[in-house]
Amino acid sequence: MSRADVTTAEPTRLTAPPPVVALEGITRVFSLGDVEVHALRGVSLSVQRGEFVAIMGASGSGKSTLMNVVGCLDRPTAGRYLLDGKDVSRQSRAALARTRNQTIGFVFQSFNLLARTTALENVELPLLYAGVGGKERRARATAALERVGLGQRLDHLPNQLSGGQQQRVAIARALVTRPSLLLADEPTGALDTKTSAEVMTLLSGLDDITVVLVTHEHDVAAWAQRVVTLRDGLVLSDVEQPPRRPAPDATHPTEA
Repeated sequence: MSRADVTTAEPTRLTAPPPVVALEGITRVFSLGDVEVHALRGVSLSVQRGEFVAIMGASGSGKSTLMNVVGCLDRPTAGRYLLDGKDVSRQSRAALARTRNQTIGFVFQSFNLLARTTALENVELPLLYAGVGGKERRARATAALERVGLGQRLDHLPNQLSGGQQQRVAIARALVTRPSLLLADEPTGALDTKTSAEVMTLLSGLDDITVVLVTHEHDVAAWAQRVVTLRDGLVLSDVEQPPRRPAPDATHPTEA
């Protein structure tokens, strides 16, 4: 048999998954009467699966506007935004709402819990809106609360929980839909130093989820793998760093 008669199989080529977040030349212009405010001036940024990225910047730098675009709460004036490889730049409001519910989890400074609703019921809410059945809702919400160390607080109302526990309920609610991306906007702003460290330990341990965090505190940004700094609607710097390691007694959240 000649060499020409031998067919050689093509090697299998593995395609790398797309970034969870890919921003390409994003601008956002607001009109205030006759004045145009350029909140974002051409931001390009990508965040890979499983990364933990902190976004920093002074007031007016564009970080809140960027968070709204990344969270599909607002659409860019120009540029392209790919979320999990899907272009969401020009989606309708209804489509953006579905994307938020299916792909993104949100954690805010104010916990946004329903006061007369138990921890379990608060965490179930996104699944209720998504039409998930009652048995599965309860099982997934219970698992999410156990993941954040609140498996024994399922039936507690928000006013029966500490501030740190309420924020952990909010994190569980963000995780229960199994999002690709978790957005945290000043998640420790209402917490003391010790409780902030517990919440950041929890967020930094979510290795299976991409986390983008907005903060003005350098101590909080120190937990991230990358720190992106904005100024005047542009990326001023994008720096990788060794993330802060939790203290041995803070590795796992407690029921306290």
